[in-house]
Amino acid sequence: MFRTLTLPGDIVTVPAMSRPLLRKFLILFFLFGFVMNVPAPLIYRPGEGWIYEKVGEDRGAWERGRAKDQLEIAQTALDDGDISIALKASKRLVSRWPLSDYAPEGQYIMGRCYEEKGFLEKAFKTYQKLVEDYPKSTRYQEVLGRQYEITNRYLNGRWFRLWNYIPMFPSMDRTAKMYADIVRNGPYSAVGPKAQMAIGEAREKQREYSLAVQAYIRAADRYSELPGVSADAVYKAAQAWERQANKAGYDQGSAGEAIDMYTDFSLLFPTDPRVDDARTTIRKLRVEQALGAYQTARYYEKKRKWLAAEIYFNEVLLMDSQSVYAEEARRTLAALKDYTDYLRSKQKQPLPGETPAATSK
Repeated sequence: MFRTLTLPGDIVTVPAMSRPLLRKFLILFFLFGFVMNVPAPLIYRPGEGWIYEKVGEDRGAWERGRAKDQLEIAQTALDDGDISIALKASKRLVSRWPLSDYAPEGQYIMGRCYEEKGFLEKAFKTYQKLVEDYPKSTRYQEVLGRQYEITNRYLNGRWFRLWNYIPMFPSMDRTAKMYADIVRNGPYSAVGPKAQMAIGEAREKQREYSLAVQAYIRAADRYSELPGVSADAVYKAAQAWERQANKAGYDQGSAGEAIDMYTDFSLLFPTDPRVDDARTTIRKLRVEQALGAYQTARYYEKKRKWLAAEIYFNEVLLMDSQSVYAEEARRTLAALKDYTDYLRSKQKQPLPGETPAATSK
């Protein structure tokens, strides 16, 4: 297949290009076009990765022969706001002297540089490497705090980026996993409980309410001794169950879980100012449960399935004996009594060839 391509003064016939092939061609075109227009070389150095060097830059200005001196260059550049030099110097320090006493601080400076450049996911991963490779670093607690603040920005809607530059999309799943890393790094650190609770918030933003409940319950169990954390976790778990109940129509099972969780909250934390709200919500949920059973009972009533209707009218009374639906359920049960008694008596009649004694067994 051929297509005609018209250029000024010429008509050229070229083979048609499939969409996937065309897409690859355009990507390569722009990538090579970018590289050809880079005003200074990108140089790859083992252990340091790709490094952008200005034309005529003197590497001796930031390279040193000892780890201690290399750290001084990185720290001075960071203090002076020269992020480019600080990043190069700290990368070289960590790659050349990974086991030195100065490597943890170099790893920390790398993370700070990525933060300053706005490469937040890269900064998070750099800090993660610090806590994994250098768990005795004096920066450990500070780094956890920085990871927490970075992840909060993603929780609040910041987009993840491809190659640190191209905005792609927000992702609560990736955000929840970042919080989980923080909890694993320091479950009982200053930010550990908050990170565990934030996992629940991220899952709720996904509308994955059952996963949110799991996160909140884990927080309630793990941090039961911390003032306020357990109460907040139980209350938020109850709210998540309530939202799950309303997610698609009305889920009676989730509503029951919400009622149980709000009840537990009221019993465990009787002085909490939210107890009145919890009791009000329990009342509302019971009315909704009664309504659901009432509607089901009416459905079977219309189908003349009297015994099934009787079961659900009785459920209305069990779920909320004080609701407006309960009074209607009582009246209907009284009206159906003769029918239901007759149907039950028929079910007890022996089949042909059976004796009443056999059926009673």
